Amino acid sequence: MASKVTARSKRSQVQTDYAYHHSRCVHSVQQTAARKSSSYSASQVQAQATEAMAEPAYTIPVFRQRTADEGTEEYQRVSTNVGKGLTVIQDELHRMRMATKAKVESLALQREVKEMMYRRVDTSEEFPRMPDFLVALRPHTVWEKTPVKLFCTVQGTPRPVVQWYKGGVPVDPLSAPGKYKIENKYGVHGLIISRCVVSDTAEYSAVATNPHGSATSKATVTVKRPAGTGESCLLGLVPHLTEIHASKLEVTLLDRFSVSFGVEGGSISLACTMVVVPDLPNVPPLAQWYRDDKLLTAGRRAEMSVGGGAARLTLPHLAKDDEGLYTLRIFTKDGTAEHSAYLFVSDAPPPAPGAPGAPVSAKAFDVNADYVLVAWKPPNAVNEAAVSGFFVDRCEAGSDTWVQCNDAPVKVCKYPVHGLKEGRSYRFRVRAVNNAGVSRPSRGTDQVTALDPAESERLQGSEEGVPSAPGQVVATRNTKSSVFVQWDPPSHPKNLVGYYIDARVAGTKDWFPCNHKPFKHSRFVVHGLIPGETYTFRVQAVNVFGLSDESQESSPISVEPALSTPSAPFGITMLSCDGSSMTLAWKSPAHCGGSKINAYYIDKRNADTLLWKEVNLTGVTERLCSIDNLTEGVFYEFKIQAANMAGVGVPSAPSAPMKCEAWTMDEPGPAYDLSFSEVRGQSLVILWKAPVYTGASAVTGYVVEMAKKGSSEFVTLNQEAVSHRYLQVTGLKEGETYVFRVRSVNANGVGKPSQASEPVCAKPLPGTQELVAGVDEETGDIFLSLEACEISETSKFVWSKNYRAIGDCPRVAVTTKGRTSRLTFTNPDKDDLGRYSVVVTDTDGVSASHTLTEDALNTMLELSYAIQHPVVPLKHGLNYEVLEKGHVRFWLQAVKLSPSVSYRVIVNDKEVHSGEGIKISHDVASGVIQMTLDHFTRANEGTYTVQIHDGKAKTQSSLVLVGDVFKAALKEAEFQRKEHIRKQGPHFSEYLYFTVTEDCTVMLACKVANVKKETSFHWYKEDDEIVPETPVNVMSGAVALPIPMFSRKDQGVFKAVLSDDRGKDTSLFDISGNVFDDIINAIAKIAGASASELVLQCTPEGIRLQCYMNYYTEEMKTIWKHRESKIASSEKMRIGGTAEMAWMQICDPSDKEKGSYSIEISDGVQTHTRAFDLSGQAYTDAYEEYLRLKAAAFAEKNRGRVVGGLPDVVTIMEEKSLSLTCTVFGDPTPEVSWFKNEQEVACNEHTKVTFEGGKFASLVINKVTPDDSGKYSINVRNKYGGEFVEITVSVYRQGEKLPEPKLGQPKAPAAAAIATPPPPRSPATPSKTPTPAPSRMSVKSPTPASTPVPKSPTPTPRSPAPKSPTPTPSRGVKSPTPPRFMKSPTPPRK
Repeated sequence: MASKVTARSKRSQVQTDYAYHHSRCVHSVQQTAARKSSSYSASQVQAQATEAMAEPAYTIPVFRQRTADEGTEEYQRVSTNVGKGLTVIQDELHRMRMATKAKVESLALQREVKEMMYRRVDTSEEFPRMPDFLVALRPHTVWEKTPVKLFCTVQGTPRPVVQWYKGGVPVDPLSAPGKYKIENKYGVHGLIISRCVVSDTAEYSAVATNPHGSATSKATVTVKRPAGTGESCLLGLVPHLTEIHASKLEVTLLDRFSVSFGVEGGSISLACTMVVVPDLPNVPPLAQWYRDDKLLTAGRRAEMSVGGGAARLTLPHLAKDDEGLYTLRIFTKDGTAEHSAYLFVSDAPPPAPGAPGAPVSAKAFDVNADYVLVAWKPPNAVNEAAVSGFFVDRCEAGSDTWVQCNDAPVKVCKYPVHGLKEGRSYRFRVRAVNNAGVSRPSRGTDQVTALDPAESERLQGSEEGVPSAPGQVVATRNTKSSVFVQWDPPSHPKNLVGYYIDARVAGTKDWFPCNHKPFKHSRFVVHGLIPGETYTFRVQAVNVFGLSDESQESSPISVEPALSTPSAPFGITMLSCDGSSMTLAWKSPAHCGGSKINAYYIDKRNADTLLWKEVNLTGVTERLCSIDNLTEGVFYEFKIQAANMAGVGVPSAPSAPMKCEAWTMDEPGPAYDLSFSEVRGQSLVILWKAPVYTGASAVTGYVVEMAKKGSSEFVTLNQEAVSHRYLQVTGLKEGETYVFRVRSVNANGVGKPSQASEPVCAKPLPGTQELVAGVDEETGDIFLSLEACEISETSKFVWSKNYRAIGDCPRVAVTTKGRTSRLTFTNPDKDDLGRYSVVVTDTDGVSASHTLTEDALNTMLELSYAIQHPVVPLKHGLNYEVLEKGHVRFWLQAVKLSPSVSYRVIVNDKEVHSGEGIKISHDVASGVIQMTLDHFTRANEGTYTVQIHDGKAKTQSSLVLVGDVFKAALKEAEFQRKEHIRKQGPHFSEYLYFTVTEDCTVMLACKVANVKKETSFHWYKEDDEIVPETPVNVMSGAVALPIPMFSRKDQGVFKAVLSDDRGKDTSLFDISGNVFDDIINAIAKIAGASASELVLQCTPEGIRLQCYMNYYTEEMKTIWKHRESKIASSEKMRIGGTAEMAWMQICDPSDKEKGSYSIEISDGVQTHTRAFDLSGQAYTDAYEEYLRLKAAAFAEKNRGRVVGGLPDVVTIMEEKSLSLTCTVFGDPTPEVSWFKNEQEVACNEHTKVTFEGGKFASLVINKVTPDDSGKYSINVRNKYGGEFVEITVSVYRQGEKLPEPKLGQPKAPAAAAIATPPPPRSPATPSKTPTPAPSRMSVKSPTPASTPVPKSPTPTPRSPAPKSPTPTPSRGVKSPTPPRFMKSPTPPRK
């Protein structure tokens, strides 16, 4: 593989075994010149396979061969005494030749158009026809101030009349003279718009009309305003031509589609951009697309378009059937232009994990009236389980329902589908099956109709079984991301249908498929590989019965480009000139050919001659060369060739003529060798070299300028010159392409710009990695590392600090392994701070940088020290805990311990070991080391230390247990010991605590354990035993004491005592202070949640607002508010409550008390609020009720009534005197009347009635007789009312038996008693606290509402009959009360 480069005659004899890599452009008419070849037969086979895969073929390099005869012939072609340079003459001749050619072709096209139109007119039929556009209007985009011509061709009989419209408005040429021109020649109608302006942008339409109808054609004209002078397009005059004219176009392909990768179910577009001359909008080039040399047609599965300078093929629904070699063929004037590339389609994710991929190439054969034979190709199963069979589905035309045809999987790749209906159309698909599940379905077959058998070939194999394994597999280098694989066909093909190729990365076990559709040939180019990675390949043969065994694996091969000669250098620029010599620089070839460039050869010539002369006999290794022995004032041209071990590459294009003239300017010359590093989406770093010519003074700085590609407007990036030769450019737009140039600055000014850089796109390479700063986990070395996303065999990692190559430096060491390079600092300190960068040579610009800051370095130094001086990391330092029996456990936990760990436990400077009362152990899994002391006493006070050694790492942790800390630990240990002893008998597992039930009953509860039936339980409060209503059941494990209606009186110390023959346990609960407040808050929480809305209740004293709840006590935190102001209890505003409600009473209300009232019940966390609006009608109704009740109370207080003194029954013996005396009250003084048997008693000698002092009333009967027996009553009355009191008098004779007393019954009531309405029912149990009499109005917030109840009729005494006694009301019956009242029942409590 060695190359040899020698001077002159030996320079053309470079020996190599590698072929030069060329791209091919296929022309069907013109054939390329024959190339010399001396490669091996294997290279010939590889070239054929590469052509099939549309990849560059291997050819023998063409070396530079120069002889004296050839130089003489070239020299004789040069004319002498040429007035101007031959290059200028050649360019002018070429321009004139092309202009003449374009003119001739344009005239030929116009002539052919006219002939076609004459021919169409002559051959047109004279039958009546409505208008029809043969050539429709075409849209146009033109520059401002240029003309545009719209043309269309219309036919019809009789000849149609065409009217032009702009935006629906007829075009009138007379309205704007000179603006519009309408033409009509031989059926071709045209509208010409001269000097277009932006306002001419509109939709134009031509309407053709004749007696048989009309037709319309529309097109859009867009007028743009250019930045400079626009060019008018005169091609709008050309109507649509026949396809024959596409072959008269010159087509040059530009950007071409590359090898592409798709996924089943997705979509992909393949496109080529092109230049078409002449570019006729109505005559696009004729393009054809092929897959595996089969012509594709446009349809649902393939969308094709040509125009706008591009040909495009879109596959909207990818399937593995779409995989293959795609070729675009465009017909040109010189034949055809072609481009091919492979499309790979991989399996979509399977329906179930591990399920196989979908079968491919399903087709229907042997179409018969009742059955169809369906055949397919099996999928490539690499990592999935083997395919066990296939299911075939059918779908009838017009339906979307698929029906499975076979119940059991079929083993071979063909299946006859029976049961079809004759004349029906069907489509078929196939699914593969393995033990993991069923695959996705294949692409459906074309639609077939079940008819009688046609002549078709049956898919029958003469031999059954899978093919034998392919033979030897050989892999060779192809490109930086592909490998050429070829193999020997199987010895027993058995109707072979193709091959599957698999690959794996060397050193791994996971194979991956390279193709997903069987490939027919025995050579294949595997694309999409990682540059620089090493792969191994294998092949399987496929037929209808399945896949063969795998072939033997190929030898491992690294993905590298095939060795070839380098491409041409470029960017030749002059850096300095002294009048007799020039210093030149140039840029490296874009492609080095797979090996290092070891020489450059320079040729020169006088710009006025064609004879090139070699400058250097020996190759130049640097891209900088000084050329001597030049003539001052003469223009020279130069070209350069690069050489590597494969040979000398093609020469560069001749440089621009350079005048040999001494530079004398004071400003510096141009910088050179502009390069880029760290190209990312929004930034890049540009680097350059200092100018060779410095001017009158030293260079002090540099200015960088940037412009977008295609623009000549450069923008200065740094306003102040930078002294270093690099600049980081930020703020770029991702995907945009830029060019740069650099100017040098000295004391005399800014020098001339450098040659513009190559365009660079602000886009990172796929898989780009950044520099990583880290610390080696084993050695503790601080390093910077980069894993390159691509690499070649000749690549090197070039490290720089502040963009100056580091080279051999004792402070750092560079190591490279595979795709990773590491820069390690030997003894890092502040001198190592700075920006480090690395560039990978012979790649597409793989590079990265990292700025090492002081903070980052200090952090890594700490980590490095920790690694180099390892310690056992601890999760938790030494600590202690007191266990259940009073044992004390000392423990620590390491992050990780190895089985070989050793440790020491030292207490007060003495090592201790496991023994009596001491247990020391460790657990490797958890990293815990512990020591347990069974008896922890005062002697254990001191310092505890654990020392650990684990391999090279060690650590120790100490715990000082003295003073108060030790006392607390000792106290806890003693408590745990006592607790252990306590729990040997009956004990409380949970001491007394309180809960509050929903009815606000406080429960003192506890839980007990280790009890038996004989265990007793007693409750005490302040040493007084409490006997609960329900006997205590200790066997339940839980005991509770209810405290209903909890209040301050329940404060005190409660005690629960649990005892039996094994011992006794006691629990105390002090209800006072904070505990009492907590209980009240718990009650308030439940009561507040249950609180009803405020209810209005009127009383004789005033208006009362009441809030009912589950329980109320005055200890609860309740606040009454009026208009958001707190109300304090007073004579005017009284606040109180009962067990079932809280109330607030407004005494003697007035208008000042109107407004909103609310009550707030706080439980310490939440406040429960209820409100009532006492205003408006609510207040009016309440106030009227209050006045009525107040008057009724006053009347009740001052009415006439008997205070006391009268018995109910009197028994008296005959002839005795009876005196009935009582005390009466009334204000004013009441009137008193006595009745006997409902007849008023008259005052006489026998009966005497007296009323003394307005207080004492008496009835005296002297010498009673039996006739005096009866029912007596007294009626006491004033203006507010009165009452009747009855007395039964029985008179018996002497010697008779004393009669039993009987209450007299009136014959008829004197008046119907008015019953006082009962007070409203209370929603809860009546309280012991006296409650004021409720009013007879109950109004619920917020709107008072009183329902009037019909008044009880006022009883009217019956008019006494003549001589009839007045009826006496029964005792205790009140006189009627005249004032009206309203009954207001109290609403039930919520």
